[in-house]
Amino acid sequence: MVVEGDRNTPQVVGMASNPMVMRVWQLAEPLCLGEGLELVHVEYQREPGGRTLRIYLDKPGGVSLDDCVNISRQLSDLLDVGLETEFSYRMEVSSPGAERPLGKLGDFERFRGCRAKIRTAQPIDGRKNFTGTLEGIVGPAVLLTVDKGTISITLADIAKAHLIHYNGENPCL
Repeated sequence: MVVEGDRNTPQVVGMASNPMVMRVWQLAEPLCLGEGLELVHVEYQREPGGRTLRIYLDKPGGVSLDDCVNISRQLSDLLDVGLETEFSYRMEVSSPGAERPLGKLGDFERFRGCRAKIRTAQPIDGRKNFTGTLEGIVGPAVLLTVDKGTISITLADIAKAHLIHYNGENPCL
């Protein structure tokens, strides 16, 4: 589930299995960086109301409504030109919130010591869902202290991950 290879392709959970997410990331990240924002996560999924494209942004001090509106307007134009899809979708742009998604390799190191939930694509010791404390990364693996010990989950095996009760001022509450 991780795109590996050239330095221009970010290592992001779930990107390789979804070309739409990869293309949106390629279009959105330079825009966000140019506006002084971090592109935290991109989701594209079917929901009861149709397809939804979610873009999560962050910056020191937090993201304002104006930041979200600005990126939404600019990204909408970029996607109209640079995204080939036969499906209509609804785009949502927001801050990552209290359950901040973890997807980039560096996120798992950056939030070392914080509590997180990780869902794997395939079972590990009969489980797919893990809740624990992030202990950083070693090579391509995320270390998570759960139950009675620390487990190693290869980034490629992570289907979804997010922090629990993230607070920008005290990220490990």
